[in-house]
This record gives sequence, structure tokens and C-alpha cells, in this order.
Amino acid sequence: MNHLMQSLALVELSITCAVVITLLLQKTSPQEFPIIAKVFLILLLSNLFFWPLGLGMELPLAAYVRGVIGDLSVVTMLLLWTSLLPGSRPAPLAFKLAIACIAIIFYPLALGFGMVDPYVWGYGSILFLIAVLLVAVVCGLGNWSKGVWMIALAILAWAAHWHESANLWDYLLDPFLAIWALSSVFGALYRRRRDKARSGYLFRPG
Repeated sequence: MNHLMQSLALVELSITCAVVITLLLQKTSPQEFPIIAKVFLILLLSNLFFWPLGLGMELPLAAYVRGVIGDLSVVTMLLLWTSLLPGSRPAPLAFKLAIACIAIIFYPLALGFGMVDPYVWGYGSILFLIAVLLVAVVCGLGNWSKGVWMIALAILAWAAHWHESANLWDYLLDPFLAIWALSSVFGALYRRRRDKARSGYLFRPG
């Protein structure tokens, strides 16, 4: 069973690495990649990361990547994977802001800066599970169905012990998701302030 979990983790991370590289290549291209090209790139790169290539390395590339960053949360993984789908829309700013606020509060407390450790809530707290379900309901009310099924799949993966961790937090949040959310929020604030300054300059009297 443990060997199966290790293999699944490597498959997930191989696909995720392939998706990240494909996204970077897409950003450097002036034209949108066809879906067939994306699928080909992901299949090719996933195999390069999953199978041992030799060259003095005993393990696959994905194993070394996993040794450095660990397992990504299911939410992060799904956000990355679905970003390459045709017609994929970016996550709403409200979702990014919620993740950023949670991360700002969660990580200091989880590291011991306070009397409360929210990380222990992930080991089967009913109230925490209800809170997560309420977040999914809010995503549904906000007409962001993608957020609903991402959270639902994260909960199902946790219930099935899909990853090695038995803590729900590890299926919902990770440092990379927190950094993405924080940078997105600060980027949006910066752009809003810049546009406001430009607007004030253009319509300044005289």
C-alpha cells in the first residue's frame, strides 16, 4: 500500500511539473497552444519526470522534486491542471484574498506564534470540516463551480487517505498556494493603485 501511495504521488508530481513547464512555455509564446500540443507536451514531460533517466540519478526527477517541495495540496494541483483547459478562467480575486488571509493567520499560529494551533483541527475536527464545506457553499453562491468541486475533491482525497498525510489542511493549503494568493492580491492592489494614479494624471486640471 505504501509503495502504491509513493507511486501515485510521483505520478501526480510528474504531471504537475509537466503542467508548470507547459504554462511557462505558453507564457513565452505569442500564440495560444492548441489543446493537442498541450496534451503532447504534458505526456512527454510527465514521462521524463516519472521514469528514471539514468545520468547518475538513481531516482526519477519527480522524486528529487518531491524531496525538495514535498506533496502539493489537492487544491494547488487542481488549479494548475485545470489552468490549461480550454476556456479556463482565472480564480476570482475573492478566493485569492480568502486564501491569503487564511495563510497569514494559519502559518504563524501553526509554527507556534500563539496559544492556538489550527493545524490540529485538520485531524478530524467536525467544526473545521463544516467551515470548509461553508467555503465551498460560498464558492457556489459566487457562481464559481470550479472552487466547489476542487474543495469537494480535496475532502474526498483526505477521506480516502490519498496522500500520506492524514491532516485535511495538507489537502487544502500549502506554501506555494499561499505565496500565489498573496502575490496575486498584492499584484491586484498595485495595478489598481497604478491605474488610479494614471487616471488622476490624465484628468488632472491643466
